[in-house]
Amino acid sequence: MADYYMKGHGDAESGKFVVWVAIIVPIELLKGFEGLVVAVPENHSAMCAAKGIGASQAEKAEECGYSMDLCSYARIDMGTVFSGGEGSPSMGLPMPDLLISNTNNCSHLVKWFDVYHRQYNIPHFVLDVPFAYTNQKKEDLDYIIRQFKDMIALIEEMSGLTWDIDRVREAVRYSDEGNAHWKRFVNLAMERPSPITAFDSFLQMAPYITAYRGTKELADHMRLLADEAIEQMNTGMYPIPEEKYRLLWDNIAPWHQLRRMYQRLSDINANLIYASYTSCMGTVEGQVDRYLFESDDPLVDLARVQNSSVCPYGLALRTNAMDEIIDRFSIDGVVFASNRSCKPYSLMQIDLMRHVKNRHDVPAVMIDVDHADVRKYSEENVFVKLEALIEEIDANRDA
Repeated sequence: MADYYMKGHGDAESGKFVVWVAIIVPIELLKGFEGLVVAVPENHSAMCAAKGIGASQAEKAEECGYSMDLCSYARIDMGTVFSGGEGSPSMGLPMPDLLISNTNNCSHLVKWFDVYHRQYNIPHFVLDVPFAYTNQKKEDLDYIIRQFKDMIALIEEMSGLTWDIDRVREAVRYSDEGNAHWKRFVNLAMERPSPITAFDSFLQMAPYITAYRGTKELADHMRLLADEAIEQMNTGMYPIPEEKYRLLWDNIAPWHQLRRMYQRLSDINANLIYASYTSCMGTVEGQVDRYLFESDDPLVDLARVQNSSVCPYGLALRTNAMDEIIDRFSIDGVVFASNRSCKPYSLMQIDLMRHVKNRHDVPAVMIDVDHADVRKYSEENVFVKLEALIEEIDANRDA
Protein backbone atom coordinates (compact mmCIF):
# COMPACT_ATOMS: atom_id res chain seq x y z
CA MET A 1 0.00 0.00 0.00
CA ALA A 2 2.93 2.36 0.64
CA ASP A 3 4.05 1.82 -2.96
CA TYR A 4 0.53 2.64 -4.15
CA TYR A 5 0.48 5.99 -2.37
CA MET A 6 3.99 6.96 -3.40
CA LYS A 7 3.39 5.99 -7.02
CA GLY A 8 0.32 8.22 -7.08
CA HIS A 9 2.38 11.22 -5.99
CA GLY A 10 5.08 10.44 -8.54
CA ASP A 11 2.63 10.03 -11.41
CA ALA A 12 0.90 13.29 -10.51
CA GLU A 13 4.20 15.14 -10.41
CA SER A 14 4.94 13.87 -13.93
CA GLY A 15 1.79 15.61 -15.16
CA LYS A 16 -0.71 12.74 -15.27
CA PHE A 17 -4.41 13.47 -14.80
CA VAL A 18 -5.61 12.81 -11.22
CA VAL A 19 -9.12 11.74 -10.23
CA TRP A 20 -10.41 11.37 -6.67
CA VAL A 21 -13.26 8.91 -6.31
CA ALA A 22 -15.58 7.61 -3.62
CA ILE A 23 -14.97 3.92 -2.88
CA ILE A 24 -18.06 2.60 -4.69
CA VAL A 25 -17.34 4.49 -7.90
CA PRO A 26 -16.40 1.71 -10.37
CA ILE A 27 -12.62 2.02 -10.61
CA GLU A 28 -12.68 -0.68 -13.31
CA LEU A 29 -14.43 1.82 -15.58
CA LEU A 30 -11.55 4.26 -15.13
CA LYS A 31 -9.06 1.56 -16.16
CA GLY A 32 -10.22 2.33 -19.68
CA PHE A 33 -7.92 5.36 -19.52
CA GLU A 34 -4.24 4.52 -19.72
CA GLY A 35 -2.16 6.60 -17.33
CA LEU A 36 -5.01 7.97 -15.23
CA VAL A 37 -4.13 8.44 -11.54
CA VAL A 38 -6.99 7.32 -9.25
CA ALA A 39 -6.99 8.13 -5.52
CA VAL A 40 -9.56 7.22 -2.84
CA PRO A 41 -9.80 9.65 0.10
CA GLU A 42 -11.82 7.23 2.28
CA ASN A 43 -9.01 4.68 2.05
CA HIS A 44 -6.45 7.29 3.08
CA SER A 45 -8.58 8.35 6.06
CA ALA A 46 -8.93 4.74 7.23
CA MET A 47 -5.16 4.32 7.01
CA CYS A 48 -4.63 7.44 9.13
CA ALA A 49 -7.04 6.11 11.75
CA ALA A 50 -5.38 2.68 11.81
CA LYS A 51 -2.00 4.33 12.34
CA GLY A 52 -3.30 6.35 15.27
CA ILE A 53 -3.31 9.83 13.72
CA GLY A 54 -6.95 10.08 12.70
CA ALA A 55 -7.96 12.39 15.56
CA SER A 56 -5.05 14.79 15.06
CA GLN A 57 -5.81 15.11 11.34
CA ALA A 58 -9.52 15.59 12.05
CA GLU A 59 -8.75 18.37 14.54
CA LYS A 60 -7.20 20.41 11.71
CA ALA A 61 -10.55 20.46 9.91
CA GLU A 62 -12.36 21.29 13.16
CA GLU A 63 -10.03 24.26 13.64
CA CYS A 64 -11.24 25.49 10.25
CA GLY A 65 -14.83 25.43 11.48
CA TYR A 66 -16.01 21.96 10.47
CA SER A 67 -18.16 20.26 13.11
CA MET A 68 -16.95 17.28 15.09
CA ASP A 69 -20.33 15.72 14.26
CA LEU A 70 -19.31 15.28 10.61
CA CYS A 71 -17.97 11.95 9.36
CA SER A 72 -14.47 11.35 10.68
CA TYR A 73 -13.31 10.19 7.23
CA ALA A 74 -14.24 13.60 5.85
CA ARG A 75 -12.64 15.50 8.74
CA ILE A 76 -9.41 13.50 8.48
CA ASP A 77 -9.23 14.05 4.75
CA MET A 78 -10.06 17.76 4.90
CA GLY A 79 -7.56 18.28 7.71
CA THR A 80 -4.90 16.58 5.60
CA VAL A 81 -5.72 18.64 2.51
CA PHE A 82 -5.88 21.94 4.39
CA SER A 83 -2.45 21.27 5.94
CA GLY A 84 -0.83 20.30 2.64
CA GLY A 85 -0.47 16.65 3.61
CA GLU A 86 1.34 17.39 6.87
CA GLY A 87 1.01 14.58 9.42
CA SER A 88 -0.20 11.99 6.90
CA PRO A 89 1.86 8.79 6.54
CA SER A 90 1.60 9.21 2.76
CA MET A 91 1.80 13.02 2.66
CA GLY A 92 -1.86 12.93 1.77
CA LEU A 93 -3.02 12.35 -1.78
CA PRO A 94 -1.97 14.13 -4.97
CA MET A 95 -4.37 17.01 -5.58
CA PRO A 96 -7.11 16.09 -8.06
CA ASP A 97 -8.02 17.47 -11.46
CA LEU A 98 -11.49 15.94 -11.12
CA LEU A 99 -13.67 14.76 -8.23
CA ILE A 100 -16.16 11.89 -8.64
CA SER A 101 -18.54 11.20 -5.77
CA ASN A 102 -21.78 9.24 -5.57
CA THR A 103 -25.07 9.19 -3.72
CA ASN A 104 -25.28 5.44 -3.05
CA ASN A 105 -22.72 5.14 -0.27
CA CYS A 106 -23.76 8.25 1.64
CA SER A 107 -24.95 11.70 0.64
CA HIS A 108 -22.29 13.22 2.86
CA LEU A 109 -19.65 12.27 0.29
CA VAL A 110 -21.17 14.74 -2.16
CA LYS A 111 -20.94 17.57 0.38
CA TRP A 112 -17.42 16.52 1.37
CA PHE A 113 -16.15 16.62 -2.21
CA ASP A 114 -18.05 19.87 -2.76
CA VAL A 115 -15.75 21.50 -0.20
CA TYR A 116 -12.85 20.99 -2.60
CA HIS A 117 -14.97 22.00 -5.58
CA ARG A 118 -15.75 25.35 -3.94
CA GLN A 119 -12.40 26.01 -2.32
CA TYR A 120 -10.09 24.90 -5.11
CA ASN A 121 -12.41 25.21 -8.16
CA ILE A 122 -12.05 21.51 -8.99
CA PRO A 123 -14.80 20.07 -11.24
CA HIS A 124 -17.07 17.63 -9.41
CA PHE A 125 -19.07 14.85 -11.11
CA VAL A 126 -21.80 13.29 -8.95
CA LEU A 127 -22.88 9.75 -9.82
CA ASP A 128 -26.53 9.44 -8.77
CA VAL A 129 -27.47 5.85 -7.88
CA PRO A 130 -31.10 5.20 -6.89
CA PHE A 131 -31.69 3.58 -3.51
CA ALA A 132 -32.75 -0.08 -3.74
CA TYR A 133 -35.72 -1.16 -1.63
CA THR A 134 -35.94 -4.28 -3.80
CA ASN A 135 -33.55 -5.77 -6.33
CA GLN A 136 -32.18 -3.13 -8.68
CA LYS A 137 -34.71 -2.13 -11.35
CA LYS A 138 -33.97 -2.18 -15.08
CA GLU A 139 -34.70 1.54 -15.42
CA ASP A 140 -32.26 2.26 -12.59
CA LEU A 141 -29.58 0.12 -14.25
CA ASP A 142 -30.05 2.03 -17.52
CA TYR A 143 -29.96 5.36 -15.67
CA ILE A 144 -26.63 4.45 -14.06
CA ILE A 145 -25.14 3.34 -17.39
CA ARG A 146 -26.08 6.68 -18.99
CA GLN A 147 -24.20 8.45 -16.22
CA PHE A 148 -21.19 6.19 -16.73
CA LYS A 149 -21.10 7.32 -20.37
CA ASP A 150 -21.35 10.98 -19.33
CA MET A 151 -18.49 10.46 -16.87
CA ILE A 152 -16.32 8.84 -19.54
CA ALA A 153 -16.99 11.70 -21.96
CA LEU A 154 -16.10 14.28 -19.30
CA ILE A 155 -12.77 12.62 -18.47
CA GLU A 156 -11.92 12.34 -22.18
CA GLU A 157 -12.66 16.05 -22.63
CA MET A 158 -10.73 17.19 -19.55
CA SER A 159 -7.71 14.87 -19.78
CA GLY A 160 -7.25 14.41 -23.51
CA LEU A 161 -7.08 10.66 -22.91
CA THR A 162 -9.00 8.09 -24.96
CA TRP A 163 -11.22 5.52 -23.26
CA ASP A 164 -10.74 1.89 -24.36
CA ILE A 165 -13.55 -0.55 -23.54
CA ASP A 166 -11.24 -3.54 -23.98
CA ARG A 167 -9.13 -2.28 -21.08
CA VAL A 168 -12.32 -2.14 -19.01
CA ARG A 169 -13.24 -5.70 -19.99
CA GLU A 170 -9.83 -6.83 -18.78
CA ALA A 171 -10.25 -4.93 -15.51
CA VAL A 172 -13.68 -6.49 -14.94
CA ARG A 173 -12.21 -9.96 -15.49
CA TYR A 174 -9.51 -9.28 -12.89
CA SER A 175 -12.08 -7.96 -10.42
CA ASP A 176 -14.28 -10.99 -10.97
CA GLU A 177 -11.31 -13.28 -10.35
CA GLY A 178 -10.37 -11.32 -7.25
CA ASN A 179 -13.94 -11.48 -5.96
CA ALA A 180 -13.98 -15.26 -6.38
CA HIS A 181 -10.83 -15.61 -4.26
CA TRP A 182 -12.13 -13.09 -1.73
CA LYS A 183 -15.23 -15.19 -1.20
CA ARG A 184 -13.02 -18.28 -0.85
CA PHE A 185 -11.20 -16.43 1.92
CA VAL A 186 -14.14 -15.05 3.93
CA ASN A 187 -16.13 -18.28 3.54
CA LEU A 188 -13.43 -20.07 5.53
CA ALA A 189 -15.16 -18.56 8.56
CA MET A 190 -17.70 -21.39 8.24
CA GLU A 191 -15.04 -23.75 9.62
CA ARG A 192 -14.86 -24.55 13.36
CA PRO A 193 -12.67 -23.08 14.66
CA SER A 194 -12.48 -20.36 12.06
CA PRO A 195 -9.05 -19.97 10.48
CA ILE A 196 -9.71 -16.26 9.97
CA THR A 197 -11.13 -13.30 11.86
CA ALA A 198 -13.11 -10.28 10.69
CA PHE A 199 -10.04 -8.25 11.58
CA ASP A 200 -8.15 -10.13 8.87
CA SER A 201 -10.81 -9.20 6.34
CA PHE A 202 -10.75 -5.54 7.44
CA LEU A 203 -7.04 -5.32 6.75
CA GLN A 204 -6.96 -7.40 3.58
CA MET A 205 -9.80 -5.51 1.88
CA ALA A 206 -7.52 -2.46 1.53
CA PRO A 207 -6.30 -3.11 -2.05
CA TYR A 208 -9.91 -3.57 -3.22
CA ILE A 209 -10.80 0.01 -2.33
CA THR A 210 -7.87 1.54 -4.20
CA ALA A 211 -6.76 1.76 -7.81
CA TYR A 212 -5.60 -1.86 -7.47
CA ARG A 213 -9.19 -2.91 -8.13
CA GLY A 214 -9.44 -4.25 -11.65
CA THR A 215 -5.77 -5.28 -11.81
CA LYS A 216 -3.82 -8.52 -11.92
CA GLU A 217 -2.14 -7.43 -8.67
CA LEU A 218 -5.50 -7.47 -6.89
CA ALA A 219 -6.47 -10.88 -8.29
CA ASP A 220 -3.08 -12.32 -7.27
CA HIS A 221 -3.34 -10.79 -3.80
CA MET A 222 -6.75 -12.33 -3.18
CA ARG A 223 -5.65 -15.73 -4.52
CA LEU A 224 -2.56 -15.80 -2.29
CA LEU A 225 -4.65 -14.62 0.67
CA ALA A 226 -7.14 -17.48 0.35
CA ASP A 227 -4.42 -20.05 -0.38
CA GLU A 228 -2.37 -18.99 2.64
CA ALA A 229 -5.38 -19.11 4.97
CA ILE A 230 -6.24 -22.62 3.77
CA GLU A 231 -2.63 -23.75 4.19
CA GLN A 232 -2.53 -22.40 7.75
CA MET A 233 -5.79 -24.18 8.56
CA ASN A 234 -4.49 -27.44 7.17
CA THR A 235 -1.40 -27.19 9.39
CA GLY A 236 -3.50 -26.47 12.48
CA MET A 237 -2.80 -22.74 12.76
CA TYR A 238 -5.84 -20.82 14.02
CA PRO A 239 -6.13 -17.26 15.34
CA ILE A 240 -8.21 -18.48 18.30
CA PRO A 241 -7.62 -22.25 18.64
CA GLU A 242 -10.02 -22.64 21.59
CA GLU A 243 -12.76 -20.68 19.85
CA LYS A 244 -15.86 -20.67 22.04
CA TYR A 245 -17.94 -17.75 20.74
CA ARG A 246 -18.54 -16.94 17.07
CA LEU A 247 -19.52 -13.29 16.60
CA LEU A 248 -20.76 -11.20 13.68
CA TRP A 249 -19.82 -7.50 13.29
CA ASP A 250 -22.24 -5.08 11.63
CA ASN A 251 -20.72 -1.78 10.46
CA ILE A 252 -17.48 -0.26 9.22
CA ALA A 253 -14.28 -1.47 10.89
CA PRO A 254 -13.14 0.34 14.06
CA TRP A 255 -9.79 1.17 12.46
CA HIS A 256 -8.16 2.59 15.59
CA GLN A 257 -9.05 -0.48 17.68
CA LEU A 258 -8.26 -3.49 15.47
CA ARG A 259 -5.35 -4.92 17.47
CA ARG A 260 -6.73 -4.04 20.90
CA MET A 261 -10.22 -5.39 20.24
CA TYR A 262 -8.85 -8.59 18.74
CA GLN A 263 -6.58 -9.13 21.76
CA ARG A 264 -9.31 -8.61 24.34
CA LEU A 265 -11.78 -10.85 22.51
CA SER A 266 -9.19 -13.58 22.02
CA ASP A 267 -8.49 -13.55 25.77
CA ILE A 268 -12.02 -14.91 26.31
CA ASN A 269 -11.90 -17.22 23.24
CA ALA A 270 -14.34 -15.03 21.33
CA ASN A 271 -13.79 -14.74 17.61
CA LEU A 272 -15.30 -11.99 15.54
CA ILE A 273 -15.41 -14.31 12.54
CA TYR A 274 -17.39 -12.31 9.99
CA ALA A 275 -18.52 -8.77 9.12
CA SER A 276 -21.31 -7.44 6.95
CA TYR A 277 -18.89 -4.67 5.92
CA THR A 278 -16.54 -7.03 4.10
CA SER A 279 -19.17 -9.61 3.14
CA CYS A 280 -20.76 -7.25 0.61
CA MET A 281 -17.65 -6.97 -1.56
CA GLY A 282 -18.35 -8.47 -4.99
CA THR A 283 -22.07 -8.95 -4.33
CA VAL A 284 -25.35 -7.25 -5.19
CA GLU A 285 -27.86 -5.81 -2.76
CA GLY A 286 -29.01 -8.17 -0.02
CA GLN A 287 -26.86 -11.11 -1.13
CA VAL A 288 -23.95 -12.97 0.44
CA ASP A 289 -22.66 -14.93 -2.56
CA ARG A 290 -20.70 -13.09 -5.21
CA TYR A 291 -22.23 -11.65 -8.33
CA LEU A 292 -20.77 -13.17 -11.50
CA PHE A 293 -19.61 -10.67 -14.10
CA GLU A 294 -21.03 -12.38 -17.17
CA SER A 295 -22.42 -9.61 -19.40
CA ASP A 296 -20.85 -8.86 -22.77
CA ASP A 297 -21.03 -5.20 -21.80
CA PRO A 298 -18.82 -4.37 -18.78
CA LEU A 299 -20.87 -1.23 -18.10
CA VAL A 300 -23.86 -3.47 -17.34
CA ASP A 301 -21.92 -5.52 -14.79
CA LEU A 302 -20.45 -2.43 -13.14
CA ALA A 303 -23.84 -0.74 -12.93
CA ARG A 304 -25.40 -3.88 -11.48
CA VAL A 305 -23.12 -3.86 -8.42
CA GLN A 306 -23.62 -0.19 -7.57
CA ASN A 307 -26.00 -1.05 -4.71
CA SER A 308 -23.72 -3.62 -3.11
CA SER A 309 -22.27 -1.72 -0.17
CA VAL A 310 -25.00 -2.18 2.53
CA CYS A 311 -25.85 1.53 2.83
CA PRO A 312 -27.72 1.90 -0.50
CA TYR A 313 -30.38 -0.76 0.06
CA GLY A 314 -33.38 -1.18 2.32
CA LEU A 315 -34.24 -3.06 5.47
CA ALA A 316 -35.78 -6.11 3.79
CA LEU A 317 -32.59 -6.69 1.78
CA ARG A 318 -30.33 -6.12 4.77
CA THR A 319 -32.43 -8.55 6.78
CA ASN A 320 -32.11 -11.14 4.00
CA ALA A 321 -28.32 -10.89 4.00
CA MET A 322 -28.08 -11.03 7.79
CA ASP A 323 -30.35 -14.09 7.97
CA GLU A 324 -28.12 -15.88 5.49
CA ILE A 325 -24.93 -14.94 7.35
CA ILE A 326 -26.22 -16.02 10.76
CA ASP A 327 -27.38 -19.39 9.46
CA ARG A 328 -24.44 -20.13 7.18
CA PHE A 329 -21.69 -19.13 9.61
CA SER A 330 -23.26 -20.51 12.80
CA ILE A 331 -23.22 -17.14 14.54
CA ASP A 332 -23.55 -17.17 18.34
CA GLY A 333 -23.97 -13.41 18.81
CA VAL A 334 -24.18 -10.21 16.79
CA VAL A 335 -22.33 -6.97 17.54
CA PHE A 336 -24.16 -3.98 16.08
CA ALA A 337 -21.69 -1.09 16.05
CA SER A 338 -23.68 2.13 16.10
CA ASN A 339 -21.28 4.32 14.19
CA ARG A 340 -21.25 8.05 14.97
CA SER A 341 -19.58 8.68 11.62
CA CYS A 342 -21.81 6.53 9.40
CA LYS A 343 -25.48 7.29 9.93
CA PRO A 344 -26.68 5.42 6.79
CA TYR A 345 -25.09 2.17 7.96
CA SER A 346 -26.35 2.58 11.54
CA LEU A 347 -29.89 3.81 10.86
CA MET A 348 -31.60 0.41 10.55
CA GLN A 349 -29.69 -1.41 13.28
CA ILE A 350 -32.37 -1.23 15.96
CA ASP A 351 -34.82 -2.98 13.63
CA LEU A 352 -32.17 -5.47 12.56
CA MET A 353 -31.29 -6.28 16.16
CA ARG A 354 -34.94 -6.86 17.02
CA HIS A 355 -35.26 -9.17 14.01
CA VAL A 356 -32.14 -11.17 14.92
CA LYS A 357 -33.36 -11.78 18.46
CA ASN A 358 -36.88 -12.74 17.37
CA ARG A 359 -36.14 -14.88 14.31
CA HIS A 360 -32.88 -16.53 15.28
CA ASP A 361 -32.99 -16.38 19.07
CA VAL A 362 -29.39 -15.14 18.81
CA PRO A 363 -28.16 -12.62 21.40
CA ALA A 364 -27.19 -9.21 20.08
CA VAL A 365 -25.75 -6.04 21.53
CA MET A 366 -25.33 -2.48 20.31
CA ILE A 367 -22.11 -0.62 21.04
CA ASP A 368 -21.08 2.98 20.30
CA VAL A 369 -18.11 3.48 18.00
CA ASP A 370 -16.64 5.89 15.51
CA HIS A 371 -14.80 4.16 12.72
CA ALA A 372 -11.92 6.66 12.56
CA ASP A 373 -12.10 9.08 15.52
CA VAL A 374 -10.84 7.50 18.74
CA ARG A 375 -12.12 10.46 20.77
CA LYS A 376 -15.64 9.12 20.28
CA TYR A 377 -14.83 5.63 21.54
CA SER A 378 -14.79 4.22 25.08
CA GLU A 379 -13.08 0.84 25.29
CA GLU A 380 -14.41 0.06 28.73
CA ASN A 381 -18.01 0.93 27.87
CA VAL A 382 -17.79 -1.21 24.76
CA PHE A 383 -16.37 -4.22 26.60
CA VAL A 384 -18.92 -4.01 29.37
CA LYS A 385 -21.52 -4.61 26.65
CA LEU A 386 -19.46 -7.27 24.87
CA GLU A 387 -18.96 -9.16 28.12
CA ALA A 388 -22.71 -8.97 28.74
CA LEU A 389 -23.24 -10.45 25.27
CA ILE A 390 -20.92 -13.35 26.12
CA GLU A 391 -22.80 -13.94 29.39
CA GLU A 392 -26.10 -14.04 27.50
CA ILE A 393 -24.69 -16.60 25.04
CA ASP A 394 -23.55 -18.75 27.98
CA ALA A 395 -26.93 -18.43 29.67
CA ASN A 396 -28.72 -19.55 26.50
CA ARG A 397 -26.45 -22.57 26.23
CA ASP A 398 -27.09 -23.54 29.84
CA ALA A 399 -30.86 -23.14 29.56
